Amino acid sequence: MCGICGVHSAAEAPDPGLVRRMLGVLAHRGPDGSGYYRDERVALGHTRLAIVDTVGGVQPMGGCDEAGEQQVWVTFNGEIFNHVELAADLRARGHRFRTRSDTEVIVHAWEEWGPGCFDRFNGQWALAVWDRRSGDLVLARDRFGVRPLFYTRSGGKLLFASEVKALFADPDVPRELDPAGIDQVLTLWSTVAPQTVFRGVRQVPPGSYLTFPTVLGRSAVASTSTRFWAPGFSPQGAEPLTDLAANAEALRERLVAATRLRFERSDVPVAAYLSGGIDSAVTAGVIAAERIGHSTAAPLHTFSLRFADDEFDEGGYQALMAKRLGTVHEDVVVRERDIAEVFPDVVRHAESPLLRTGPAPMFLLSRLVRQSGFKVVVTGEGSDEVLGGYDIFREGKIRELWTRDPAAAEAAVEQLYPWMKRSPHQAPAFAKSFFGRNLVAGDPAISHRPRWDSTSVLRSMLTPAVRAACDRSPADEVLAVMPAESARWDPLSRAQWLEMTTLLPGYILASQGDRMLMGNSIEGRFPFLDPHVAELAGRVPADHKIHGMDEKHLLKIAFADLVPEEILRRPKQPYRAPDAAAFFAGGTPDWVGDVTSVAALEAAGMFRPELVQRLLEKARRTRGRGLGNTDNMRLVAVLSTQLLHSELITGSVFASAPPPEPLTVFDHTLEPIGRTPA
Repeated sequence: MCGICGVHSAAEAPDPGLVRRMLGVLAHRGPDGSGYYRDERVALGHTRLAIVDTVGGVQPMGGCDEAGEQQVWVTFNGEIFNHVELAADLRARGHRFRTRSDTEVIVHAWEEWGPGCFDRFNGQWALAVWDRRSGDLVLARDRFGVRPLFYTRSGGKLLFASEVKALFADPDVPRELDPAGIDQVLTLWSTVAPQTVFRGVRQVPPGSYLTFPTVLGRSAVASTSTRFWAPGFSPQGAEPLTDLAANAEALRERLVAATRLRFERSDVPVAAYLSGGIDSAVTAGVIAAERIGHSTAAPLHTFSLRFADDEFDEGGYQALMAKRLGTVHEDVVVRERDIAEVFPDVVRHAESPLLRTGPAPMFLLSRLVRQSGFKVVVTGEGSDEVLGGYDIFREGKIRELWTRDPAAAEAAVEQLYPWMKRSPHQAPAFAKSFFGRNLVAGDPAISHRPRWDSTSVLRSMLTPAVRAACDRSPADEVLAVMPAESARWDPLSRAQWLEMTTLLPGYILASQGDRMLMGNSIEGRFPFLDPHVAELAGRVPADHKIHGMDEKHLLKIAFADLVPEEILRRPKQPYRAPDAAAFFAGGTPDWVGDVTSVAALEAAGMFRPELVQRLLEKARRTRGRGLGNTDNMRLVAVLSTQLLHSELITGSVFASAPPPEPLTVFDHTLEPIGRTPA
């Protein structure tokens, strides 16, 4: 796991000082070393978190052709978990290796298969390939978007980096929030690639690669954007995998293999998260079970997040699973004021407005992991999206039923939200209003309309100028790129596609995932996002994933012997953290007043100051505890957006010190290469 960056210039050799400044901004992603490659057209930078082949895997890395010249160069963030098998295949094809690193496998795989290598990778990656033979710079991102990759154009240059703040190391890159990106967040909870919340900055979409050709005298232009993978599901009417027992056995086999691969392919110790739910119980349980009988194996280390407020705490279930597995267990107990204190750091790392404070406790948890001496942690992320675990999927099932049998749908509502103090079934009129709102039979977004409608209310806080600049509905933008074959999917599959396109890459794996982990130099690994697991899940019937109202039904059957009954059958409880109360219940930190002053609000230009002041007064009056769901989201959205403006737009975070010496430097003076203009 690392940070990558680079510059492509068609006019002159990239400035090494710029690359080093970019590396300095990314130092937290790779504190174990750094380096850069530079020639007459391209500079590639890398900060390293050494996990595989800690001695030999220095980057950027080049591969030698038959004449001994290094024609293909790679800078890479992530892991290719099947690199051992790929290396064996490539050796059989005549390739020679000088390291054990997965980075070198990428170099040889590109030489052998070109962009076809991405289909062969089982992993999580963001990478850049500079192919001097063709003059092409290629940026690629893994299937689900686990690892981030951003780019922008400035002054005849193309710049790319793992984080946006590294792009801002170039003073020629404008720093400005993009109303269209903010608008997406305030409806969908995140932007959808290639959109970002920064004007002029784009991101490589998950499962895609972009090709930038070198044309002498011209700035780099993305000539192609190619999708090599997208979520897929069996069409209705096709012959699905209907045998429940066989599917459970197949899921167990694939998930065990995926977990083993992510646990064993590391030259440093690997730990695991325990959340108290079934997903992390399965991954940690598989690791512990697979290690039984290994006489030299040390006990598995597990880490948990707890809350001082019982409403959010799952400590009892975490302790139960840790005891059953016999792990060395540590946890961090988060108080409301802890969230407020760390929130500016959280937003700076997230590089996005947030609608919930959930990323903050995850940042504190990864800090504990780092302090305990680990660099790698296996987690349960992705299970809900792949196997049908979210309430939004069950809500979609009820809404679809409501179009056919309202009485049956009303009865089914009682099975939802058992964890809520004010469940909708206790207020039938509200339930009918919520589930029956904006209801159209056959709507491909029938599952997501309530969330999008309720979240988009936040847009009323935006200034008239910002709202006028947002000329397209974020929901319509997503539906416009929904694949044509989705018309033949069942409603759950369409809901899963929407979640995998919006919330998963943009929030779960980004704001709450990669950014909170890498903020403390920790790599997360996610067995449920293994392509073989996802492929199987896309082929099983919907009622194997949600049986009645029982979510992740197939997963529970597959691991019934491994997970305690208390966890296996506990009601689904989503991860939540205190929101407004974190900033007002136990005292308000000074930064809240700083970023929400009228002057700060007018400088950012996003929110109407008079509405923000009313919201703040309400939060102060109730100490943050009397706010409803919408006002909680409004408050967090305003605070995080204002922090984002303060930290990344007007602040000096991009001017971090260069990485410490020595750097690994490959600085070449080469003849100009590339295509001449037509």
